[in-house]
Amino acid sequence: MPQFAANLSMLYPELDFLDRFEAAARDGFRAVEYLFPYAYEARELRSRLEANGLRQVLFNGPPGDWDGGERGLACLPGREAEFREGVKKAIDYAVALDCPRIHLMAGLLPVGKEREDVQPTYIANLQWAAAEAAKAERDVLIEPINTRDIPRFFLNRQDHAHEIVDMVGASNLKVQMDLYHCQIVEGDVAMKIRKYLPTGRVGHIQIAGVPERHEPDIGEQNYPYLFDLIDEVSAQCGWQGWVGCEYRPKRGMEPGGTSAGLGWLRALQQRT
Repeated sequence: MPQFAANLSMLYPELDFLDRFEAAARDGFRAVEYLFPYAYEARELRSRLEANGLRQVLFNGPPGDWDGGERGLACLPGREAEFREGVKKAIDYAVALDCPRIHLMAGLLPVGKEREDVQPTYIANLQWAAAEAAKAERDVLIEPINTRDIPRFFLNRQDHAHEIVDMVGASNLKVQMDLYHCQIVEGDVAMKIRKYLPTGRVGHIQIAGVPERHEPDIGEQNYPYLFDLIDEVSAQCGWQGWVGCEYRPKRGMEPGGTSAGLGWLRALQQRT
């Protein structure tokens, strides 16, 4: 069975954020991820992790003006100084939380620009960020995201993400392989797992049901098959990453709704 991390930005929405750590541990999760830690002091987050026996395995770097619609800065010409300050802040949090990886969101393609216009900025920013993260022994991740959920997002495909990794040329730059986004944009998810997991360039996997982004046992993807495939390929290539549960519980804000929707996880646990 893959090792699963609860995404606390989406799971347990009826609870205050800091109370979600205990809820995740109670449901059997051993690790957590979330979008951003910056609204809280690192020591407070660290205390919640330690009190509940949890590992922090992923969070995002500062995204720019999130409430204003920005979704990352890495590809945006003219925002390099802000991007660098955000990376430094993210690394400080990663060290304090003992988190091994940081996702740096690419950002939206500026109006009137093509991908080839801003890709040099993206590559240069990632080269700088990877070098800074390497000093702290952290990985930086890039994630292809579908343009239905985030229109004009710069990075959408697995092959493009791996091309970027090659261009940057940093061993600590990895791809965050979200199977939900991959299914929407490309499909053929099983073959993508077989192709990319053995490369050593997949740093993290995320899951959600397609198309509604609910639990993985709701929707068109056969996740039991994909979980078995991840186990199979991992055994062959030695991949030891985490699978983040980045989905919106179908029962939403209903108290206990997240826990009630974890039948898919309990079924896996009973098999092991």
